[in-house]
Amino acid sequence: MNTAMIAASVTLGQVQKRLDTISNNIANVNTTGYKRRESTFSDLLFQQVNNQSHAQYEAGRLTPDGLRVGTGAKIGQTAIRTEVGSLIQTERELDFALTGKNHFFRIQTMENGAPVERLTRDGAFYLTENPTNAAVLSVVTSTGDAVLNQAGNPINIPRNFESISLSDAGQIVVTLQDGTVQNAGALGLTNVLKPQLLDSVGGNLYRFPALQALGLAVGDVREDFAANGQSVSQGFLEGSNVDLGKEMNELIETQRLYQFNARSISMADEMSGLINGLRR
Repeated sequence: MNTAMIAASVTLGQVQKRLDTISNNIANVNTTGYKRRESTFSDLLFQQVNNQSHAQYEAGRLTPDGLRVGTGAKIGQTAIRTEVGSLIQTERELDFALTGKNHFFRIQTMENGAPVERLTRDGAFYLTENPTNAAVLSVVTSTGDAVLNQAGNPINIPRNFESISLSDAGQIVVTLQDGTVQNAGALGLTNVLKPQLLDSVGGNLYRFPALQALGLAVGDVREDFAANGQSVSQGFLEGSNVDLGKEMNELIETQRLYQFNARSISMADEMSGLINGLRR
């Protein structure tokens, strides 16, 4: 009886984690460039109990012999799904959508007072004042993080611009008010070779863990490249790849699983009470 309670209680905590993952997916169904996550379960340690001493009685059996007594299940992996979401046309000059499955924009943010590079699929960019050069405007994300070019430097646009376009070669072409044209560089992108290593750091941003501890080099997990007309669509944003109908179905199934395990604990407790109340 104690074994049943342990198995149910252990599984209950893991089911809660899956509920959290599904809830996070649903909450971000309208988040630009959001990538959903999926949780999969795996068995914990179990014991094989051979309770049948007569092999002839097992003839025709399709399941494993004996009883498998385990201690529940755990979340085996919470995997990020990088399928491209639907493209939403905005016709805004600083809206860009990535068309490659494992491609990400490179941006620069501040952490603990130091600049660090992070990755995002959210291509809704804006212009803000450049703190060091009043003649240009900086291209930033919705949270004010600098958008990087192919060389890893922040992208700046002349203040007296008239329009911004993306060439077939992936270059940001700026037309000034006097009609002259300037090249502001190419959007910096990276192709993530091992997307399951990505850690979410909030704000629709991702980073890699300490690669040295994993025995990996930067080249093993990413390839930086310049945008081109096939990898980026201007005037579009990528919607999340969350299927709300599927997530709601999984939410209901997981809630039922939670209820069954909670009920198992209650039943085991009731049976233990009956046993303890027996009189000779």
